[in-house]
Amino acid sequence: MEAQMEKEYLKGGEFLIAEQTSAEVFTPEDFSDEQKMIGETSREFIDNEVRPNLEAMENHAWEVARELIKKGGELGLLGATIPEEYGGLGLDQTTGVVIAEMMGRAGGFGTTFGAQTSIGLLPILYFGSEELKHQWIPKIVSGEVVTAYCLSEAGSGSDALGAKCTAKLTEDGQHYVLNGEKMWISNGGFADVYIVFAKVDGEKEKFSAFVVERSENCRPGAEEHKMGIKSSSTTPLILSDAKIPVTNLIGNVGDGAKIAFNILNVGRFKLGASTTGGAKLAIHESVRYANERHQFNKPISSFGAIKHKLAEMAIRTWVAESITYRTVGMIDALIGDGADQARKMQSIEEYAVESSINKVACSEALDYVTDEMVQIYGGYGYSADYPAEKAYRDSRINRIYEGTNEINRMLIPGQLLKRAMKGKIGLLQAAKALQDEILNPQMAFDEDTGLLAAETKLAQNAKKIALMVLGTAAQKYMQSLQDQQEVLLNCADIIMDAYQMESAILRAKKSAERQGEEAAGRLVDIAAVFCNDAIQRIEMKARNTLAAIAEGDEGRMLLVALKRFTKNNSPINTIAARRRIAEVMISANTYTF
Repeated sequence: MEAQMEKEYLKGGEFLIAEQTSAEVFTPEDFSDEQKMIGETSREFIDNEVRPNLEAMENHAWEVARELIKKGGELGLLGATIPEEYGGLGLDQTTGVVIAEMMGRAGGFGTTFGAQTSIGLLPILYFGSEELKHQWIPKIVSGEVVTAYCLSEAGSGSDALGAKCTAKLTEDGQHYVLNGEKMWISNGGFADVYIVFAKVDGEKEKFSAFVVERSENCRPGAEEHKMGIKSSSTTPLILSDAKIPVTNLIGNVGDGAKIAFNILNVGRFKLGASTTGGAKLAIHESVRYANERHQFNKPISSFGAIKHKLAEMAIRTWVAESITYRTVGMIDALIGDGADQARKMQSIEEYAVESSINKVACSEALDYVTDEMVQIYGGYGYSADYPAEKAYRDSRINRIYEGTNEINRMLIPGQLLKRAMKGKIGLLQAAKALQDEILNPQMAFDEDTGLLAAETKLAQNAKKIALMVLGTAAQKYMQSLQDQQEVLLNCADIIMDAYQMESAILRAKKSAERQGEEAAGRLVDIAAVFCNDAIQRIEMKARNTLAAIAEGDEGRMLLVALKRFTKNNSPINTIAARRRIAEVMISANTYTF
């Protein structure tokens, strides 16, 4: 597989040092007819079946949630990416992401669905024995059994290996007995089976995963009183001498960390999709309200301030969608046809950096969108009688679960350096070449005069800046870089913006190649405005970080290079571009991109 990857595929994290063409990236415009059909089926299910029942589920009518899970199973939505031998449809990861995007319209039920189809199922699929797979997966994908994922504890959220929950083997070697308490369990109140992480004999190196059925000794606690996603169940799980057969161990003793962190990668790129779906719905509602609401005898959508908000909401959402499908497209390309579960897991793990980027960038895009949605609604935005208030509360959790955004930000540069040190990507060689370029700058004559040429150059320079800042930090701190959290967070922000810039440009170019530049004009506007603003964010982050890590002649030299890399010789009229973007939606009375 390694040889095949090196020959045919852009490796995980390699976007930072390699170039791709528009033809090489997957975009929503590349959906197959089957993917479009499944997306429409999912949307109809959400809009016609789920959303009318959200209020009932907010009042803890979990029998409604169970019935909706079963309906999702009947439609094939629960098992879309699960092999047919276990009751699924055997479709690609992109199809699963299409479904996840639509689930972003479903409020708290999207969390219920995600626990059922992702974190509460995939540990068994990717790491469980054939006995466990055949015993549980068909029941989960049909909706007969509801599942939940139990990793966090009161004292171990981001520090998963700090868990206190224990598992002890009985003297006859036939059972494990689990004790402890898990926290913040999605589906906890009505799940039938739980994926529980515990330390065998209380030893950290024996952190393991188990399938535990609900019983008197494995029972949920009281429902949490949450800020948002109230239509999903969230409870503690209390384990009191819960006895399970040894065959309920997932994988081997000590595999718990590997299982937990790999499964979270799946959750992260799917979370990017669901937050994008939520953002599209929020924009739709915002545009409609802005057209209907009149002040000073005019619809508020006619005011420049509102147009700016709507346009920026659309820009961030469209770019979030672009990185989501670019990432899953790479995963599917690497998986290929006929891959077994081990190969699928390897392929998903390969793009852990991109998955973390998706999780952070997309969840923060949704938070921006819902915050501006409240502002557009004004006083009504603060009222629970209008959709903005609920969207605002529901969005906030996305920056916390599947690994907090802070943890994911630190993973991005950390994983890149780890892959570089192992020789999986040529980051060190690229850093050396960049150092030579900084020391011996050459006169540049831009020959590219094509569509988004200036933005393409900025995106290439953004990647150089990311490499420059990360390389300087690594040289200065070496093994202690992991303790420099502020530096890592800034590096991550630069890397994320670089990935988003390039993804937006490639998607806009691809659309222009297919439709013509005039037809793709608003998408070109979106990419151009995003790049214009992103390079300014990058310049600020890089300047502040370099001031903290480089001094004297080195610092001055790097700041000169930064000034050169962030120079924008072709600034655009972002006010006019944003107005054009907004007016498309205002005219259509919905999000249209």
